[in-house]
Amino acid sequence: MPAIFTARSAGGPVGKSLSGCLLDADTREVLAAVEPDVVRPTASVGKVLLLIAIAQSLANGRLDPDRSIPRLEADAVADSGLWQHLQQSSLSVVDLAVLVGAVSDNLATNVLLRLVGVSAAGAVADMLDLKVTRLHDRVRDVRGPQDPPTLSTGSAVELAGLFGRLHRAEVVGSAVGTRVLDWLNLDTDTSMVAGAFGLDPLAHAAADRGRWLAHKTGTDVGVRADVGLLRGPLRSVAYAVLAEFDDGRRDEVLAEMRDWGLRIVEFAG
Repeated sequence: MPAIFTARSAGGPVGKSLSGCLLDADTREVLAAVEPDVVRPTASVGKVLLLIAIAQSLANGRLDPDRSIPRLEADAVADSGLWQHLQQSSLSVVDLAVLVGAVSDNLATNVLLRLVGVSAAGAVADMLDLKVTRLHDRVRDVRGPQDPPTLSTGSAVELAGLFGRLHRAEVVGSAVGTRVLDWLNLDTDTSMVAGAFGLDPLAHAAADRGRWLAHKTGTDVGVRADVGLLRGPLRSVAYAVLAEFDDGRRDEVLAEMRDWGLRIVEFAG
């Protein structure tokens, strides 16, 4: 029977708005789960599907890693990312993927989506038989009635399972899985689940105390998501924790997400 992790606010409004799933990334054993099948908005987490599509195209030679792609006025978007603040007006495909993995760069995301299309992320989801985990659109500053209401959606069980498959080299092949995890190993956002891992947010490419992390976060008003893989001395844990909440309770939600991180450390060592 899977263990059920009861967080500090279980039964309250915050607890009801949170889904989580922890898996042994090698054996697929469910280590902990709360409402793992509930479909929730996941903000930037859907960019993982884009990175898989890019890595697949690099592996099969459809994309040149050194190809320089310019940013266009139509790609412009604010919020997360660094490229909007840089002078360089074009970057290589690999550099764009690095920016998406490291800082969830919205401008780099839109340029890559212009290159391969949102449909490429959909094709990855179909290939992996993901039923509810989707990247629905490009990143937009404002979503109108004609646009998808959210950038991406997913369930904790599908997203934790996806990172387990990346770990086991079951997503297209070892080259693709390794490349995607290496990009996501650069993620600097440790404000949620990963805040419990004790890593340097800006420099954790190498293992620290036997722990190695690759993950992707998503942030929107009333939405927080942290999905990833922690390889530890005891075992590798694939995880997904997704939250929806009234923004006035943000601090409670972040504390609860870090509680999940502490539980992951117990399993991973």
